[in-house]
Amino acid sequence: MNKVTLFLFFMIFSASLSGCSTTINNHQGSLYIQLGEEQGISRLVDSFIKELAKDKQVFPYFAKASVSHFRKGFINHMCDISGGPCKYKGDNMVDIHTGMNINEADFNRVVELLVKAMEKENISYRTQNKLLAKLAPLRSEVIKR
Repeated sequence: MNKVTLFLFFMIFSASLSGCSTTINNHQGSLYIQLGEEQGISRLVDSFIKELAKDKQVFPYFAKASVSHFRKGFINHMCDISGGPCKYKGDNMVDIHTGMNINEADFNRVVELLVKAMEKENISYRTQNKLLAKLAPLRSEVIKR
């Protein structure tokens, strides 16, 4: 099992254990606040886009995408998934990724690039782990579609 897969497994397992704790929504402890609200999420997405653009392994998946459309949709999705005030109204993950034939190695590479972007934005490891735990369930909707 490679490091990214092991990490995602650990995050999903940890998230399932924390299901008994009090839910934190839209106040100081929320993931949205920890990410820096809309401005912080925008900076993170911008850093992530720069990482994608520099990466020869996964850039081909994004080469023909509209950067502004991707940016807007990903910011909105991150805002929603982190408990922010946004409601994601874009296409679902299956529709977006069908026909892309994303393999596990490339999926894992995108996760690594997101982690790299979070590190560049000085997002704490705890907050990174919370975000990755929110995104991990989407994995099956992305790979080999």
